[in-house]
Formats: sequence, structure tokens, C-alpha cells
Amino acid sequence: MKQILRYSLTLFLLIFFCAIWMPRLRYLSESSRLSASTLESGAFRRQLVDEETAEAIRELDAPGEYLAVYWLESGFGEHGADVSPDNFISLRKRWETADGWSGYLSACQSIWDDLVYFPVASAQSSGIDVSFEDSWMFDRSYKGERGHEGTDIMPNKNERGVLPVVSMTDGVIQNKGWLELGGYRVGIRSPGGAYFYYAHLDSYADIEEGDEVQAGDLLGFMGDTGYGTEEGTKGKFPVHLHLGIYIFSDGREISVNPYPALKYVEEKKVDYQER
Repeated sequence: MKQILRYSLTLFLLIFFCAIWMPRLRYLSESSRLSASTLESGAFRRQLVDEETAEAIRELDAPGEYLAVYWLESGFGEHGADVSPDNFISLRKRWETADGWSGYLSACQSIWDDLVYFPVASAQSSGIDVSFEDSWMFDRSYKGERGHEGTDIMPNKNERGVLPVVSMTDGVIQNKGWLELGGYRVGIRSPGGAYFYYAHLDSYADIEEGDEVQAGDLLGFMGDTGYGTEEGTKGKFPVHLHLGIYIFSDGREISVNPYPALKYVEEKKVDYQER
């Protein structure tokens, strides 16, 4: 009888301590998702967004804060998370006291809150449609093996100089000109601080470095320039627009997957004929 009582007491104490400590251990485990190295992690850079969350953020003009909480709650998209208008505030409060929250939130907002338009304008007279897939870190081999740090937007007709490329955001033109890998490219710093990189253009609009641009302003036309040391090299690959998105943390440039951001603005296209 005494042995049964000892076993019962031991079991009770085990259950009692588990009930007390398991939520704490779970919280400590989840809180490790936010640290000084979070922004450089593959999980953050991948920017995973499930279908339910993608639908939710389409109703938001500035989804950065929502996604910041969603990613921490979902293990950066690895599992589901109940982030709804009813519990968003309480979930945010759970994270906002954690070390690194401010910089992490700013990074999420810099990527997402300035997005306005899809980068390829609608040009119905051309009869050309475009498509894109999640090609994040696909293999690339020109000038050495590397991962693809961007998304390629492909036309269904291989015609250069036809489709208008527009700025996804307001911002300032930080870079314009030739790069061996990117061909004729434009780099725009958005108000939140993210850097949007548009590569392989066939030609430019009337823009210069230092110019301020508005979301939807024409940057140039889709092409196939690049992969050559000689400026103006064309024809090394099919016509397309390579879009890259970069943030900066402690002086380091960090690339993030543009695919989810492109899905967010996929239906928000400028009608080029009307501009």
C-alpha cells in the first residue's frame, strides 16, 4: 500500500511540474526564434507564407507587422499559427519585449509596407502575359556555383524591349547602369529602407541616379541583357525580369525571397496604356 502511495505521489508531482514547466519550456524554445542572427537565417530569408495568411494580408495595406508576428508564431511558416484580429494584439505583446524585436519588426516592415504594384505593367496591346515561380536558391552557375537570390518573371513570348517594368514602391534610384550578372539594372531604395533590384532590362526610361520615383513609374523595358563583360551583351538567356529584394542589418546586405511579395501584389498591375 505504501509503495502504491509513493508511486501515486511521484506521478502526481511529475504531472504537477510538467504542467508548470512545459509552457515555460515551450515559450523559451519559441523565443529563441528571435535573436541577433534571425534576419540572416535561412528561415527568415525564405519568407514562407501559407495560403490562409496570404489571403489575410491581401486585405492589409501594410502587412509587415502582421507577418512579423505570424512568422514568430509559426516558426517562420513551418507550421500553422492562429494569428487573427482577435488575438493579434496579445500575440504582439508576447514578442515586443523580446531582445531584437525592434530591428526585426523594422526589417519586416521595410520589405512589405512599401509594396504597391507588380513590377511588370499590363500592356494588353503586346499580347504578352507573364508568369513566375518560387525559384529561391535554385542553382546558378555563371561565374561560379551559387544560389538564385531572386525571382524571375517570365513572358510567354521571348520578345525584348516590349513589356514595361515599373517601380513596385516609392523611393530613390540608388543605382543605374551595367552589371555583368544583372545587365542593365536599376536599384531603388524604398522609404522603409529595403532595396529593390530590377535586372536584365533592355532599355531605360528617362531616369537617373538620385531621382525620386513613385510606385508605378516606368523604369524601362524587359530584356535579356547580362552575362557578359562587354556592356550591352544580350541573348545569353531568355527575356525576363529578375527581381531581387535586400535589407541591411548592422551594415550587412541580406537578400530575401521576393516570391511571396510578388504574390501579394500580383493583381495590382499598372495599366501602361493609361499612364
